[in-house]
Amino acid sequence: MGPTHEHPGELAADDPIKLLAIRETPLSVDEVFRAVGDDAAGGTTLFVGTVRDHDGGAGVDALGYSCHPTAEAELRRVAEKVVADHPVRALAAVHRVGELRVGDIAVVVAVSCPHRAEAFAACRKLIDDLKHEVPIWKHQTFSDGTEEWVGAC
Repeated sequence: MGPTHEHPGELAADDPIKLLAIRETPLSVDEVFRAVGDDAAGGTTLFVGTVRDHDGGAGVDALGYSCHPTAEAELRRVAEKVVADHPVRALAAVHRVGELRVGDIAVVVAVSCPHRAEAFAACRKLIDDLKHEVPIWKHQTFSDGTEEWVGAC
């Protein structure tokens, strides 16, 4: 008999990328934290980005996020690079789109690694690259009536 081939399900089970999504519904820190649980990880780092009531000294009244159709594919590319460059046991990243209010969770990312320093480095790389490379745009309406678009591209 020839060599056995792994089944796609077996490969997916070994994939450290556990959860990637862009959603219009409220995000759950617990869901993301549970997704990166791994008995071989000694450190898990979680970052939660929330909508603040100001930006650049101006009060923010409303904020909306929108994304390009390629955003989820770009998010996967960013996650794959983090996994390739760091000893990641498990990784998750979820970003919200739509209209958000002050205090709402806009993004949650988490990474589990064998040690805490690795987890901090991988999580920082994940959120930084997500913010700079994934085509998600933020539309802010300020208290003085002015508006601003901020985006990855």
